[in-house]
Amino acid sequence: AFVAFYANFVLSCEITMPHLPSHPFVLVDGSSYLYRAYHSPPHLTNSNGEPTGAVYGVVNMLRSLVRQYEPKYMAVVFDAKGPTFRDDLYADYKAQRPPMPDDLRAQVQPLYDVIQAMGLPMIVLPGVEADDVIGTLSLHAKAKGWHTLISTGDKDLAQLVNDDVTLIDTMKNAITGPQEVVDKFGVGAELIIDYLALMGDKVDNIPGVPGVGAKTALAMLQGLGGLTEIYGKLDEIAALGFRGSKTMATKLVDNKAMAELSYELATIKLDVELEQQYLPDNLAVRSPDLSRLAELFSELEFRRWLAEVRDGQQRDGESSDESVQPESGIDTSKYQCITQQQDWLAFLAKLKQSQLFAIDTETTSLDYMKAELVGLSLAIEPGEAVYVPLAHDYPGAPEQLSCDEILADLRPLLLSDAHTKVGQNLKYDMSVLAKYDIQLAGPLHDTMLESYVFSSVGSRHDMDSLALKYLGHKTISFEDIAGKGAKQLTFNQIALEQAAPYAAEDADVTLRLHLTLAEKLSTQQGLLKVYQEIELPLMPMLSSIERHGVLIDSFMLDGQSVELGARLEELKAEAFEQAGKEFNLASPKQLQEILFDQMGLPILKKTPKGAPSTAEDVLQELALDYPLPKLILEYRGLSKLKSTYTDKLPTMVNPHTGRIHTSYHQAVTATGRLSSSDPNLQNIPIRTEEGQRVRQAFIAPEGCTLVAADYSQIELRIMAHLSGDKGLLKAFSEGVDVHKATAAEVFGVSLDQVTTDQRRSAKAINFGLIYGMSAFGLGRQLGIGRNQAQEYMDTYFERYPGVLDYMERTRKQAEQDAYVETLYGRRLHLPDIRARNQARKKAAERAAINAPMQGTAADIIKLAMIKVDEWLQQPGNQDIKMVMQVHDELVFEVPLEKLDTSKAAITELMQSAAKLDVPLLVEAGHGENWQQAH
Repeated sequence: AFVAFYANFVLSCEITMPHLPSHPFVLVDGSSYLYRAYHSPPHLTNSNGEPTGAVYGVVNMLRSLVRQYEPKYMAVVFDAKGPTFRDDLYADYKAQRPPMPDDLRAQVQPLYDVIQAMGLPMIVLPGVEADDVIGTLSLHAKAKGWHTLISTGDKDLAQLVNDDVTLIDTMKNAITGPQEVVDKFGVGAELIIDYLALMGDKVDNIPGVPGVGAKTALAMLQGLGGLTEIYGKLDEIAALGFRGSKTMATKLVDNKAMAELSYELATIKLDVELEQQYLPDNLAVRSPDLSRLAELFSELEFRRWLAEVRDGQQRDGESSDESVQPESGIDTSKYQCITQQQDWLAFLAKLKQSQLFAIDTETTSLDYMKAELVGLSLAIEPGEAVYVPLAHDYPGAPEQLSCDEILADLRPLLLSDAHTKVGQNLKYDMSVLAKYDIQLAGPLHDTMLESYVFSSVGSRHDMDSLALKYLGHKTISFEDIAGKGAKQLTFNQIALEQAAPYAAEDADVTLRLHLTLAEKLSTQQGLLKVYQEIELPLMPMLSSIERHGVLIDSFMLDGQSVELGARLEELKAEAFEQAGKEFNLASPKQLQEILFDQMGLPILKKTPKGAPSTAEDVLQELALDYPLPKLILEYRGLSKLKSTYTDKLPTMVNPHTGRIHTSYHQAVTATGRLSSSDPNLQNIPIRTEEGQRVRQAFIAPEGCTLVAADYSQIELRIMAHLSGDKGLLKAFSEGVDVHKATAAEVFGVSLDQVTTDQRRSAKAINFGLIYGMSAFGLGRQLGIGRNQAQEYMDTYFERYPGVLDYMERTRKQAEQDAYVETLYGRRLHLPDIRARNQARKKAAERAAINAPMQGTAADIIKLAMIKVDEWLQQPGNQDIKMVMQVHDELVFEVPLEKLDTSKAAITELMQSAAKLDVPLLVEAGHGENWQQAH
C-alpha cells in the first residue's frame, strides 16, 4: 500500500537519480535540508500568514527519495535543541550561528507532524547532533550488509563515504561515492576529517590551523598524508613548495593543540548509544496516515498534495465494502438528477420551504456573453443536492424538462426576499440568468467573495481550491468529465451519468463552503462589514456594467494598428542599424548577446540563472545613456499596445450588442482593487500619445456623451488622513497644489517661486513615499545622486513629521499583528514582515505602508460605485449608464440633455462616498470619447 500510494504521490519537479542498489537504507540529514529549504524559493505562506515554504521544500525532497528508491528502512534525523559534547570541548563551537529565525522555528513542528504522518521514521536525540546519529546508523547498517544512502547537503558527511555508504544531494541532483569525494575535495573520504582539522570550518566555527586554507591543506595531505603523518614529517613540509611552506612547520607546532581539537570537533561519532527503537531493524517505513496527512496538508494549504492524498483515500475506499465517500465527509448518496416532472415538483416544494439554498448554472461557455444555459444545480442542505438538466443534446440524451417552465417555477424564489441564494462566483450565474430575463435578487451570498475578504493574500478562491482548503474535499474536475484540449466537450455534450454528480457536487460544496466561511467571518466584525457593505452590493453592479459593455470605434483602431505597424518597422530598422546586424527584438537571449557581449553595456542585474537581465527596469536605466535600449523599450511598448489593444479590441466586439464586454474581478488583488480581463481596461497607457489615441476609440453612443469622473490624488489624501500630519492636512484643506506645497517645503522657497522641475521632484517624493521608495530609488527616478535624494527625503520628513510617525507606527503594528487594515477593516496579511531575510522583510514593510492607502482607495471607489448606482436606479436616471471602472476613475454614458446635472450629481456622490479629515476631490470631464472626457 505504501509503494502504491507514493507511486501516485508525484513530485511537481521530477528528478532523475543515479543508479544505486535497490532499496537502500536511507538516512536523511533533516537539519541540513530544513535550512536549505528555508533559504530557497518558494517562500510560501498559507492564508493565515503562517510560513510554510521550508516544510514544502523538505517534504518535496522526501517524496523524491521515497518514490525513487522505495526504501524499506529509513530515518529522517534532526539536530535536537541544546548543547552537545562538542560545546563542552570548545565553547565557541557554532557560536557564530544566529538563532533559528522565528519564521523557520514556527515550521519545525508542522514538518515533524508531516514526516510522521507520511510513515517515515524520525529521530531527534537530545545532546547528539544529527551527523553523529547518521554516522552510527550507517555503521550498524554496514554490519548487516546494507547499503546506506545519506541524503544531505553537508560536506562534513563526506568522511562517511565508502563502498557501503553513498551521499546524495537531491537539491543539486548530485551523488557522491568514493571517487566523487576525491574529485570534489582532492583527497579521499579517509582524509576529510584531517582536511577539516587543518583548514577549519567557518560554518561550524571549527578553528583549524591559522593560515591554512584549502590549497595549503590539500598540498600537505596529498604530499605527506593525514594529520599524524604531517606532524611526523614537519621537516619535509618546506620541500612541498606551496606558498608559505617554509614557515608552515612552525605554525603547525604552535597550533598543534588547536589542530587536534579541530580534528576531534570535525570527527563524526560512530558509537552513539541508540535505544532499540532507533536501530535499523526498527526503522521500517510504514504506510502513510492519509487522514492525518489530509488534515496537515489542508492546514498548510498544499492543495495539489492534498488532492493526491484524497485520491489515495478514495482508492482505499473503493477497495473496501463501504459505500460512503472516504474521509472528506461528503456523502453523495442523496444527489439526484431530475428529469421527471413529479420529481421536480417534489423538490420544488422543499425548495420553497428552504430559507437558504445554493444555486449553480451549467452552461456552454465560461464567457457569460456567449453562455447558453444547459442545466441548473441546487442544494438545500449539505448532501442534499439536485441537478436539473435542460439542454443536453448528445446522441441518445434522455428527454429533459422544459427550460422555460423550470425558470418560470424558480423565478419567484430567485427574486424573493424570503430566500437567501448562495453561489460561487455568483456574478457569472447572475449574468447568465439575466439573459433569460431573471434578475437574481434578494439576500445573496458568494463563497468566492467570503473567502477573498477573509483572506486575500496567498490564496486562490475558486471552488476546487476552497473545497480542499476548508472542507478537505477533492471535487470532480471539469476535465475529469469533459476531457482536455481541442477535443474537450462542452457541458451539453456530456452524458448525464457524468454531468449530474459533477453539477450536484458544485451546489453541495458551495452550500457547505458558505456555512463554513460565514461562521469564520462572523468572528471578524471588520471583515464581515467589508463583505456585507462593500463586496456583496458591488457584485450585481459589476454584472450590470459588464453586460452593458462599452462602444468602440473599430475603424479608428484598425487605422492605429496600421500606423503602429509602420512605426514598429522603423524602430526595428533603427535597432538593426545600432546593433550592426539583424536580430529578434523580442528574444531576451539575442538581446543579451547584442547589448552585453557585442556592445559591452554594463550589466546592472542578472536573472536567477545568472544571465544578464534585459528586464524593463534594466533597460530603462540603460536608456538614460545608450540609444539601443531606448529603442527596445519603445518597440516593446508599441508592440504590446498593438497586439493587446489596437489589433485585438475590434475582434472582441460582440456581434449582438456591437460593444466590448470586459470581465471585472473582485477576488484577485491583495489590496481590494478591481482588475479586469478580456480586455484588460486597467493597463491602457495614459501618459503616452499612442495610449491616449487608444482611449479615443472608446466612444459615446449617438445622443450621449462620455463622462469620466476621477478622484484626484486620493492616496495622498488618505495618507494625510492616516498620518494626521498638520502640514498635509492644511495643504489639502486649503486646496493648495500639494506637490507645489511639498516643493516649497523641501526646497525652501515660496509657493510662487516653485519651478516645474521642483514640482516634478516633489511629486516623485510624495508618491514615492507612499510606495516605500528608498533614497536610491528616488535618486534613480530623479536622475540625482543617492545622497542628494536622501537630503530631499530628510527635509520632507522634517517638514511633515506626521508622515514619518505614521510609517514607523505602521511598521511596528504590522510586525506585531502580521497584517494591516484599511479604514474600513479590509485586512492585508504580511507574513514576511517577521522574516529574517532582510529583502523580504523590507518588501513587506513597504507593503505595510502602502496597503492601507491603496486598499482604502479601493474601498472608497467601490463605496462610490454603490452610492452612484443607487442614484442611477432612481426614476429619471436609468438612461445614464456606468460603463467602466479604471483605477480611481468611473466612466458613464450620459444623454446630452442630462450632462450638466449628471456630472454635478456624480461628482457630489463620489466626493461624499467617504468622510476623511481632508476633502475628497473629484475631477469630471466629458467628451465624445474617453480621451476627450479627461
